[in-house]
This record gives sequence, structure tokens and C-alpha cells, in this order.
Amino acid sequence: DGLTEVLAHRSDSLRDKFVEIPCSRDYDGHRRFEGIHSGRPTWGIAERGLSLGGSDGGASILDLHSGALSLGKHFVNLYRFHWAFCALCVLCRDVRQRIQQRIAQVFGISSSSMYLTKPTFFSRMNSTEAKTTHDEYWHPHVDKVTYGSFDYTSLLYLSDYTQDFGGGRFVFLDADSNKTVEPRAGRVSFFTSGSENLHRVEKVHWGTRFAITISFTCDPEHGIGDPVLV
Repeated sequence: DGLTEVLAHRSDSLRDKFVEIPCSRDYDGHRRFEGIHSGRPTWGIAERGLSLGGSDGGASILDLHSGALSLGKHFVNLYRFHWAFCALCVLCRDVRQRIQQRIAQVFGISSSSMYLTKPTFFSRMNSTEAKTTHDEYWHPHVDKVTYGSFDYTSLLYLSDYTQDFGGGRFVFLDADSNKTVEPRAGRVSFFTSGSENLHRVEKVHWGTRFAITISFTCDPEHGIGDPVLV
């Protein structure tokens, strides 16, 4: 995989770390929205919600907007369980607001120019053999290609590298070297979603890796609201 630079060791207590990189042309195909600048700078609910389902392979997701939960090779709607809907509504809103404000501060933009976009989801990864292509989370990808609305991607880690799982590091794939982030519970990582940030997740070799992915768009037409009780 070439030379590797560790941007954040699991044992590091980081207040801020920002890497500035050239912007790709992925944002040129549509109107420029204020707020697009390139760069990259809870356990109980996740475990309880995902315990109600799980894929047959090594990757399971729980979509916080729709309530879609992996179950075997298919999905079910978690929000038929009222307790889970209540807990996730509160969690999603609080975490989203904190991360949105921090991204805006770091990139020097107004948080009002950013909108939550879908999918926003819990992920659970383990070493179980992949059963479908959805389980193959380790392939290099660009978020803006996979999810066209994404302008900023954030990850909140809910488990610890080398403590709760082995493998599973987040890897930026750069031309000169790879740069890795070692997950640590409570650590937030965020970056612009275009091809300037090609990345992958290493295969999990043992244990279980939990995280939340929350992403934002600068196009109000792709924005969604926080989950609410109805």
C-alpha cells in the first residue's frame, strides 16, 4: 500500500489536527454553494439498536433518517420500536449540531449554509466473511461518487482500535503515501467528500468496530431534517 503516515494514533488526545489539500473539480459540475472548501481536519444506543438486526456478512448499518436496519441480506424498519426512535432522535440532533458547528468553524463558513443529508448511519463492522457486495466495506471509494449529495463527511468513532477491534483503520489514499486515522471512542474525523479524499476502511480482523457517519450538503435541495417523532 506504499508509505503510511498516521494522522491520529488511537492513544493521541487531539484537540485539533487539520490537513489542507488541493480541491478536486468534483464540485464544478453544479452551482457553487457557499461553504465548499477542501481539507480534512453512543456506544450504548448503537449496540442496542444494531443488536435487533445485523447482516449475514461483516458490515451492518442502521440508517438514522429512515430507520433501515440490516437484517440478513435485507433491511427492516427499526422505528417500529418506539424506544429506539426516541433515543435516536435525541442522539442524532445533538451529535449533528455539534459536528456541524465544528466543521463550519474549521472551514471558516457559516453553519447555516450546511444541511444534514442522507444517508446518516451507525455502522458495525466485524471479521465475518462478506455475503453480499454491501459487506465489502474495504474498497477504495469517493463519498461524492457513492452519495452525490455529500459535500462534507464526518465520522464519530464509538470503539477503540486495538482495544475493541483489530484492523479497521480509516485510510486516505494519496498519491505519495497513505494517511491513516486510528479510531478512538469519541474521536471525530471530518473531510470534504470529493475525489481529493479517496479513502477506504481496512478489513476488521477481530472484534467489532462501531461508528456513526453524519454528512452534510451545501445544496438546500438535498438537505433533510433531523428525525422527529410523529
